Amino acid sequence: MTISTHISSSIRLGARLLTGVVLYCMTMGAQAQTPVFEIEIREHLFYPSEFKIPAGQKVKLIIYNRDATPEEFESYELNREKVIVGNTQGIVFIGPLKPGEYPFFGEFNPKTAQGKVIVE
Repeated sequence: MTISTHISSSIRLGARLLTGVVLYCMTMGAQAQTPVFEIEIREHLFYPSEFKIPAGQKVKLIIYNRDATPEEFESYELNREKVIVGNTQGIVFIGPLKPGEYPFFGEFNPKTAQGKVIVE
């Protein structure tokens, strides 16, 4: 192997490493920008029962179940369901969504645990 071949090979390797680092940083930056919204379940009710999120953007919901009993966050419109054991929390990602209203409810207490995501 000549010196020029070795240098050329090193340059290609460096370019690949740099590309990998740039792609990794872009991915991490996108994840860091995911908006976070928090919901509480207390006495079989969602607090807040309605909240607004940006259209066209993925968001992270952190659902805190303050009750001793489990509850299931469910939404047909959002195509999501997640059981949250009593006195724990769960995470649900939704979106990106088009503008509109997307109802959700507690599967174990559907008459009281109701809410709505408003996308603007």
